[in-house]
Amino acid sequence: MSFSISALYTWYRNTLRHPKYRWWLILGTAAYLFSPFDISPDFLPVVGQIDDVMLVTLLVSEVSQLLIERFKEKQAQEAGFTGQEVATGPNQDKSSTIDVDAAAVK
Repeated sequence: MSFSISALYTWYRNTLRHPKYRWWLILGTAAYLFSPFDISPDFLPVVGQIDDVMLVTLLVSEVSQLLIERFKEKQAQEAGFTGQEVATGPNQDKSSTIDVDAAAVK
C-alpha cells in the first residue's frame, strides 16, 4: 500500500463534499488542531506548525469553495435559472461559441 499526498487530499476533499460526513470531518480537523498529539509536535519551532497550517489552509479553502458554490446555486434559483442555464447562460446553446478579436491595450 503506497501513501500519496494527492490521494490524501482527494480523500479529504471528497469526504468534505459529502453532506453526511462534512461536519464530522470539520470537527475532527478542529480536534486535531487543538490536540497536543500531532504528526509533528508543536513545540518544534517551525516544523511543528507546518502540518497545522497546511490543514487549516486546506479546510478554509474547501469550506469557502463549498460556500461559494452554495451561494451561486441560491442566486441562480432566485433568478429562475436551471443548472444548465447557469453554466451557459439563459439564451445560449451548449454547442455555440463566441469568437472575440483581441486588441492590445497600451
